[in-house]
Amino acid sequence: MPKGLFDLTGKRALITGSGRGLGYTLARGLGRAGAVVVLNDIDASLLRKAVAALRREGIDASGTVFDVRDAGAIAKGIRAIEKKQGGIDILVNNAGIQIRASLEEFDEEAWRRLIDINLTGVFLVSKAVVKGMITRKSGKIINIGSVQCELARPTIAPYTAAKGGVKNLTRGMATDWGKYNIQVNSIAPGYLKTEMTQALYDDPKFNAWLCGRTPANRWGDPEDLVGAAVFLSSRASNYVSGQIVFVDGGLTSCV
Repeated sequence: MPKGLFDLTGKRALITGSGRGLGYTLARGLGRAGAVVVLNDIDASLLRKAVAALRREGIDASGTVFDVRDAGAIAKGIRAIEKKQGGIDILVNNAGIQIRASLEEFDEEAWRRLIDINLTGVFLVSKAVVKGMITRKSGKIINIGSVQCELARPTIAPYTAAKGGVKNLTRGMATDWGKYNIQVNSIAPGYLKTEMTQALYDDPKFNAWLCGRTPANRWGDPEDLVGAAVFLSSRASNYVSGQIVFVDGGLTSCV
């Protein structure tokens, strides 16, 4: 294997929604692979604790606070990163929320909030970051999707719509920005045990259904995504773009 094929040393990575949970795990994984990581969250206190934890592991980490729905705040944050640390080589669009309700009862304000964070935020942050990537003619963008880009379940129709949008936005970004040597892909996780899914994990009926439905016969762990993230961030994936990588234990491959 060519030396350093998956080595991210010297690369700068911005991971949105990384103050905790999946985003934090991805930031740590990229940091362990050698990247300088910039964590993002809207909670400054949470962000400080996350950055401090990574630094204790010897990872070069810093934080930036902005809301992925706020184009002005995003632009300001990206400018600050580029001025202090240099251009962003890797962007991981991870920020997201879940709101559950039957579609006929779903509140319009909740719909807009979910779509704005899960889908529009991907567009806004990518648009701000890609300007530097275009100038340098190099970049990696990873959008965190979901198996719900292909599959629906009761009470999560807006989330399904948002992640379906992320899937095709990924393909659109890859199409528009490929000529600049920018690769854009999506990781679509299956059901991972996180704070967002804790209630489902604690439900014996759902737990049994999911494990029986998934060929791997288990829930995923956030760490299961790190390998895919490192691959899509590294030069090993220089001719991979517009792809949706399902990390789901086989869930979407069987009926």
